[in-house]
Amino acid sequence: MAEEEKLPSPLIEKAKLFAHDHIVTQAETWELDRAMAVTTLRKAVAAGFGGLLVAKKFNGSGASFTDTARVLETIAAGDLGFAFSLVVHNNLAASLSKDEAQRARYLDKMLSGEEIGAFCLTEPEVGTDAAAIKTRARRNGNGWILNGAKAWVTNAVAADIFCVYAQTDDAGGAAGIASFLVPRGTPGLTIEPAYMLLGAHAMGTSGIVLKDVHVSDDVLFLPPGRGFKGAMAGIDLARVLLSAMCCGILGRALDEALGYAAGREAFGQSILAFQGLQWQLAEVATDLEAARLLTYRAAALLDEGSSGTIAAAHAKKFSTRAAMGGVAACMQAMGAEGLRTKRPLSRHLAAAKVAEYLDGTTDVQNIVIARSLVRGQSR
Repeated sequence: MAEEEKLPSPLIEKAKLFAHDHIVTQAETWELDRAMAVTTLRKAVAAGFGGLLVAKKFNGSGASFTDTARVLETIAAGDLGFAFSLVVHNNLAASLSKDEAQRARYLDKMLSGEEIGAFCLTEPEVGTDAAAIKTRARRNGNGWILNGAKAWVTNAVAADIFCVYAQTDDAGGAAGIASFLVPRGTPGLTIEPAYMLLGAHAMGTSGIVLKDVHVSDDVLFLPPGRGFKGAMAGIDLARVLLSAMCCGILGRALDEALGYAAGREAFGQSILAFQGLQWQLAEVATDLEAARLLTYRAAALLDEGSSGTIAAAHAKKFSTRAAMGGVAACMQAMGAEGLRTKRPLSRHLAAAKVAEYLDGTTDVQNIVIARSLVRGQSR
């Protein structure tokens, strides 16, 4: 039985309805127009999908990591880029909810959709080695001055709050990294035009530049010593959620291929009757089941309070690979019909490729996994 069929949470049914009414009907237009889905994103947040990991006592959903992954799998079946926008917003909202001062200042607006959040860690010249970021924050009286640039910022096109990671120590290193909450419109903050990508334009990705951006002490979010650890914890969760989203697009592609093949005739019979096609789709189904097992195992570890770093790396590596190969196989099963934009497969295939780069490439996951293997041998 597929994961979605096991779910007791009414949140899943709500997600299915929202995806049907607001995402599936617009996803093709977002892609063709290369436009961020900002209006629908605010609607999704206001509908309760922006505070999935925020405790109920703070007006969030109080969902587990597992149920959050299932919600995002459901939404990604409509559009992965849109779902990833929600991931970024949810992660920031959850982090803010744990800090009393920042919670009072930002959380209500983030849960209503009035303000959208963005996570700013990656830089134009610094990718995998996040501890080597060059954006600097230096003390200035009762505040800080930020200088630098960030790249690949999801939601940047319309974000209202930018969580910016910067180095506070001239000696460098992870221990000196802190994060700051920089509002849109702050003097010296420039948002660059949206990137033109292969796909997933709904997530509104671009870069930002900070030139002598002066911020007060009260926007210091994670101080030196906590900033880098906080960023890495968020990335582990994002990898699990991204894995679930890959399951969503792969499941949608398989359903599309099966439905088409059942109704398409060739040589006097449904093409689904041909064993070659059946086996092709059976391989996709096996990869989907394996991807879901890896994904929800990692989510369960996070729910238990255990480290999910290695499990998240396995899940992200396998799920993105399965989505790339599986969506392509489903397109092949549909022949040239799979190329038409009225079908979601070409959009999902592009999104699967984008997913291979989000929150660490397969090579990065291999580094994480290999290091754990080496540590195991050295004991």
